[in-house]
Amino acid sequence: MAEGRDLGGYVLVGANHRSAPLSERDLMFVEDAQQPVFLAELRETGFPQALALATCDRVEILAVDANPTRAKPRLLDCLARRAGLDSARLAPSTYALEGVAAVRHVFAVAAALDSQTVGEPQVLGQVKAAHRFARDAGQSGPELEALMQAAFAGAKRVRAETAIGERPVSMAAAAVQMARDLHGDLARRDGLMLGDGDMGALVAETLLSAGLRRLVVACPRPSRAEQMARALNCHAAPFVERDDLLAQADIVITALSGTQAVVAADAVQAALRRRRRRPIFLVDAGLPGDIEPAVDRVEGAFLYDLDDLEQVAMAGRASREAASNSAWAIVDEEVAAFARGRAERAAVPAIVALRRRFEHERERALAEAGTDATRATWLMMNRLLHDPSEALKVSAGNAGIDWSAEERLLRRLFRLDEDES
Repeated sequence: MAEGRDLGGYVLVGANHRSAPLSERDLMFVEDAQQPVFLAELRETGFPQALALATCDRVEILAVDANPTRAKPRLLDCLARRAGLDSARLAPSTYALEGVAAVRHVFAVAAALDSQTVGEPQVLGQVKAAHRFARDAGQSGPELEALMQAAFAGAKRVRAETAIGERPVSMAAAAVQMARDLHGDLARRDGLMLGDGDMGALVAETLLSAGLRRLVVACPRPSRAEQMARALNCHAAPFVERDDLLAQADIVITALSGTQAVVAADAVQAALRRRRRRPIFLVDAGLPGDIEPAVDRVEGAFLYDLDDLEQVAMAGRASREAASNSAWAIVDEEVAAFARGRAERAAVPAIVALRRRFEHERERALAEAGTDATRATWLMMNRLLHDPSEALKVSAGNAGIDWSAEERLLRRLFRLDEDES
């Protein structure tokens, strides 16, 4: 892990799915519309550089302050006021980080390594949105801006160099992946949903979010179909027309959970003949099942039930967990690089002053020696070495100064050991 040089000004206070129950996180939650007001409160509290990240997993405040020890209770007070709770009551459910620990946490959150589901792709978008709110409010100063841009670059590396986001980890996401594997671009595909069960609705909603071109809902009760169609912003159709609808659908979702199957193997065979053998992807989200098991043996029909989708999702979760070790290694590399970069920038004023001093002595030597180059370089060398030489003598004779450390620094800066060799 990187050392905390020049990272001491970063401080983070928050609560996440591990530290606080959902009821408390809900009290602290900052809606998008409330971000400007909350950021203004942080500014008035003494944090001109700050952002607030609020997701289903966490509510956190990231700030820059010269004294993180004093900043942490002030930030906790802001969250407590937001929640309408006493700070002492809220403190056990929160965490407070500073310096390199805060920086590493920000990198991990942006890379989706600190989420309930490792590798969730929407997390980076949520972090970017929080940064955008802070920038629009004028509260993303140079220190905060540098950290966020480095965290975004680190998250991009994690995505590019590991398999952390490649496999689906939920049953709905698994259904989308299977549909894409079979049909390719969903923007050219049509879907049919039979029934209005919760799991089927979740699969349908995820498919629509993934770009499904058209979805038709049919239920035994027309009013339920119309209600679901309004909720999903799609079309409703009579349930009695399901055989015709089946022939028009590239993807079929069933969510009836009735006492008997409503999609028979012969109906699927007939639909495939009408489709000229273009395949059909079927998701049986009913418990008990809505589709005859024999459909899985029909050529051109690809049937997945909830157990099948859960197996795919479990494999995806295992794959992401395996990739997380590599992802954490990348995060630590990026944090170390960020710390080095900040430390190097901190040295710039001293380097500029050193160059200015050298230039001043060069001009003095040239003015005194004129065209005599030997005398000019002799004068310049002696004047530049005089003060450091005197200071080194004082250090060597002072028992309170670690002379060996100063000597090592001198030898490293001017490569004296290389000259001797």
